[in-house]
Amino acid sequence: MSLLVRILVTIGSSASIGFGVWHFFVPTAWKWYSYIDVTATELVVAVRAINAFFSLSLVLFGVVNVLLVYGDRSSRYSVTVVLAATCILWMTRVAFQLVYPQGSMTPTLQYGMLSAFIVVSLCYIVSLFIVVSQRNLA
Repeated sequence: MSLLVRILVTIGSSASIGFGVWHFFVPTAWKWYSYIDVTATELVVAVRAINAFFSLSLVLFGVVNVLLVYGDRSSRYSVTVVLAATCILWMTRVAFQLVYPQGSMTPTLQYGMLSAFIVVSLCYIVSLFIVVSQRNLA
C-alpha cells in the first residue's frame, strides 16, 4: 500500500472516527429531544437508534479503512470495496450538505461543515483512485 494512500486514509478515517464519536453526543449537546413532543416516545427511540447506528457506522468505517490499509493481509479487492463504500457514504453526505444544508444559522458553520465533508471525501476518493490504478497492493 502506498504511503500516500495510508496518509490520506488515516486523515479521512481520523475525521470519520472523530465525527462518529462526536455524533454520539450531538442529541444532548443540541437538545434534539426538546424539539420532539414528549408524547412521541417512539420517535425519540427511533431518533436515538438512528443516531447510534450512524455514529457507530462512522467509527467502524474509519477503523476498518485504517486496518485494511495498514494490514499486511489486505487484498486490493477488500481495500477497494471498503474504500468505494466509504466514498459513496461521504459523497452522499456532501450532496446532502449542498441540497439540505445543516448549520445554516451561521454561514461559517454551514460552509465549514461542507468543507470538512469535501476534504474527507477527497481523502477517500483519491485513495480509491490510487488503489484501483495500482498493479499490485504491495
